[in-house]
Amino acid sequence: MGLPAPESRFDVAQHRFGGRRAATAVVAALTAVTLAACSPGSGGGAGGDGADGAESTDYFGYLVDTALLTTNAGSEVGASSNTEALSGRLYPAVFVPGPSGQMIPNTDLVRTQVLPGANRQVIYTLTEEAQYSDGAPVTCTDFLLSYKAGVHEGIFGSHLPQMDEVLRLDCEPGQKRFTVVFDEDSGGRWRHLFGPGSTLPAHAIAAKAGLSLEELHAALQADDLATLTEVGPIWRDGFNLDSFDPALQVTSGPFVIDRVGPDGEVVLRPNDHYYGDAPNLDTIVVWPRGTDPQGLVEAGALRVADVRSGRPTWVDREDPANTLAVDDEVGDLTETLMLGDAGVFATAEARRAFAGCVDQNAVAAASSRVSGVEVPPVALHTLPHNDPSALQLADVSDREIPVDLGRAQALSGSTVRVGYLGPDERKAAMVAAIAETCSQAGITVVDAAGESAGLADLTKVTTGQWGETVIREGALDAVLMAVDPLAEFGASSPRAIDVNQLREAEEQLWREVPGIPLAAQPRWFVIDRTVGNVVTYTGLAGIGWNMDRWLSEDNGA
Repeated sequence: MGLPAPESRFDVAQHRFGGRRAATAVVAALTAVTLAACSPGSGGGAGGDGADGAESTDYFGYLVDTALLTTNAGSEVGASSNTEALSGRLYPAVFVPGPSGQMIPNTDLVRTQVLPGANRQVIYTLTEEAQYSDGAPVTCTDFLLSYKAGVHEGIFGSHLPQMDEVLRLDCEPGQKRFTVVFDEDSGGRWRHLFGPGSTLPAHAIAAKAGLSLEELHAALQADDLATLTEVGPIWRDGFNLDSFDPALQVTSGPFVIDRVGPDGEVVLRPNDHYYGDAPNLDTIVVWPRGTDPQGLVEAGALRVADVRSGRPTWVDREDPANTLAVDDEVGDLTETLMLGDAGVFATAEARRAFAGCVDQNAVAAASSRVSGVEVPPVALHTLPHNDPSALQLADVSDREIPVDLGRAQALSGSTVRVGYLGPDERKAAMVAAIAETCSQAGITVVDAAGESAGLADLTKVTTGQWGETVIREGALDAVLMAVDPLAEFGASSPRAIDVNQLREAEEQLWREVPGIPLAAQPRWFVIDRTVGNVVTYTGLAGIGWNMDRWLSEDNGA
């Protein structure tokens, strides 16, 4: 991904793990174990058989604490379920997040050039060798599709908030070069455009819709809503993992999906057409939330885990044969109530009234108690809690964090349905804390968790198939989810010279209240000491941000 060669690329990883991870991998005797997962699968069994008769537990296992519903991170379903944890190395971003949160240019895919002017322009030049796992080239049409999916969110069911700042994308069919032009005084966070898992194969989507790539390109450029209405559902639903379609889910990253197992596990193998360095491991099995981690440990299949729901008590640190190291961190992401803009929250005044009864201190305390990680309350939309510039916006956050029941009583008698991917004891405690405080203002908060609850279930204003404004009646009024403030909210870059612009953006967001920031996200990481080059990261891509560089003497088997 445009970084130095593997030998020097991850000096930080080698420094951290050193020789202790050079030991021969422990070979655990496999046990017959049922790994029940809440993610959709195709049947029962202990991890499923591959073409060679091997079970998923025979391979290197990576456990993620989210449902594996789709590989499309730009969809409402993908954004709600943080599918970047899987799709980040299937559909790599233009800029890849590094271990310290820095944005590393993915020069294996594209090079960028920023032009000065009132309307920021960025020229993207794709690598000639960039191609998908079916051998088709990566072209600017793939990026045009991502942009238009964000523009026509009602048709595509997308959640690509940074696209709101783009004026246009100039691109010719089949070309490797394109230009993004931003609205005036916008685009300060342009590096977060085309994030992990959001740029999908336009040629495969076109074929599924019965179109040539040129026909799809023309429809995108012309905003041909009749054609896009046919394309949108394929973009939105075609990458769902409960109906895995290998002809559609061709990938541009170092891995491709080999199969989806009966317990919802996703089996990855190297993409032979990848234009960068090949992955170090032959097979990685990504296990979804709801999988029995103890069963994976007993099967010797759990090598890396990224946990957000609570302390991983299933690791026996007293066992002399245990090779799993456990660490916790206060994450970069902000757990946020994303609000609808229709129904009970049809006005900014209603949303602001609800914010008056949300006690960030109580919510953070509830999250900390269940997770075992002390996380701080957060009252900023535009910056992570640990960004140095956040201190310069303390006047805004200090003003917004106290509870104001008087303001909240404007919503008295209302019911607010809060959804999240569940079951999740920690998030349930967070919602209970909100419900307790809001009840004092006469507001009823209902916990509406579900196995696929998310942004697609919000009651909101959207666009119909002919561009008309419609109200989508959903089962939820708010969604509790973790967001990256730098990718979620368009604002100036978090540089000191832009603090005044950040303050203006923050104050505007507190007037409109599209969401209510609550607390930092707690994270637990479990890493087998026999695995090298694993570098913890608490952003959207999670610890798997560099999974193609992970090392194990058993080579993934």
